[in-house]
Amino acid sequence: MTAKNNFLVAAQAQEAAVAQFLCDLVAIPSLSGQEEAVALRLKQEMERLGYDEVTIDPQGNVIGRMGYGPCVVALDGHIDTVDVGELAHWDTNPFEPVLRDGVIYGRGTADMKGGVAAAVYAGALLKQQGVPDNVSLYVTGTVQEEDCDGLCWQYIYHEDGIRPDVVVITEPTSLQIYRGQRGRMELEVHTSGRSCHGSAPERGDNAVYKMADIIKAIEALNAQLPSRPPLGKGSVTISHIRSQSPSLCAVADGCAIHLDRRLTLGETEESAVQEILDLPAVARVGARVTVLDYAVPSYTGLVYPTKKYYPCWQTGEDELPVQNAVKAYQATFDAHPQIGHWTFSTNGVTTAGLCGIPTVGFGPGHEHHAHAANEQVEVVHLTRAAAFYAGFVTAYAQSPH
Repeated sequence: MTAKNNFLVAAQAQEAAVAQFLCDLVAIPSLSGQEEAVALRLKQEMERLGYDEVTIDPQGNVIGRMGYGPCVVALDGHIDTVDVGELAHWDTNPFEPVLRDGVIYGRGTADMKGGVAAAVYAGALLKQQGVPDNVSLYVTGTVQEEDCDGLCWQYIYHEDGIRPDVVVITEPTSLQIYRGQRGRMELEVHTSGRSCHGSAPERGDNAVYKMADIIKAIEALNAQLPSRPPLGKGSVTISHIRSQSPSLCAVADGCAIHLDRRLTLGETEESAVQEILDLPAVARVGARVTVLDYAVPSYTGLVYPTKKYYPCWQTGEDELPVQNAVKAYQATFDAHPQIGHWTFSTNGVTTAGLCGIPTVGFGPGHEHHAHAANEQVEVVHLTRAAAFYAGFVTAYAQSPH
């Protein structure tokens, strides 16, 4: 048996430990901006497992390092979660993890504390069997992803100065290799009018009425957006509408709609804004189109503003990270992997989309459990993911760069 195949045997031997660690993480609520307690637990586990260095940066990201080599590999997972929604839809308490029939239930099991736990223990596997001399492995537990995907890696890249040669995103992939995703952005369309008393609306200019044709035009635009393989079709939908007026007895003098725009290959911030501006209904009433900003404090109090534009990205099947991922999968599991793409968005919008770092994905759990009631992950996924990550680091270290 090769050393790489030994990673699976070693991971199986620590199955109970990684499952318990995941349960510990799930039991700590960690909405975006409220991750401090789970960050401290993550740091504690990294230190216990013998990481060479463990820090928490000014934004609150936990960064563990193994090795001292020039080839920098990062395994990334976010430690924040969405809220639980309607508790009546859950069969268990979301923050009292339950292990039943080889499955762990609780908020964050799939999205994505399972991936974080597996990555942390992958570092331990490498320490046991020897971190390659030419590698520095960073395992990151990142913050604020659910509120602003990729913001954490903007900070890590530009402020912490960590510049990986390759990044593995540990979001759920059903143990398949993923190599890209659609992007997204958030826009608002604003119309302006003139208020007057509601008893005589003809004296005013109702901004809500001006928005009506724009709403219909955006619905039609969504149907017309092209599909571009392999990531598929972009989309646009209205997720919120609001108006303003002096009172509920007055004509509205302002109206705004919030757009959730998903971006496929070839679509950019500029092209998405222009297609809205080019709608006759928008031009006719002189509506304004703006890309929104994000400027919310992390749990440390740090504000790191960014635009709510998260670009589409993909890594080619013939590129080194995907080839190494396939090689690691085959060596670890003696099988050929499936290769796909995420439906949702990940921190890859920054690592690959903004910073140009080659990025792939592999994670325990399934996309359809993310943000859902009765969220869950199979324990066997945790051990197999940990073994794959260790195998990937080894394969990448042995490949030419």
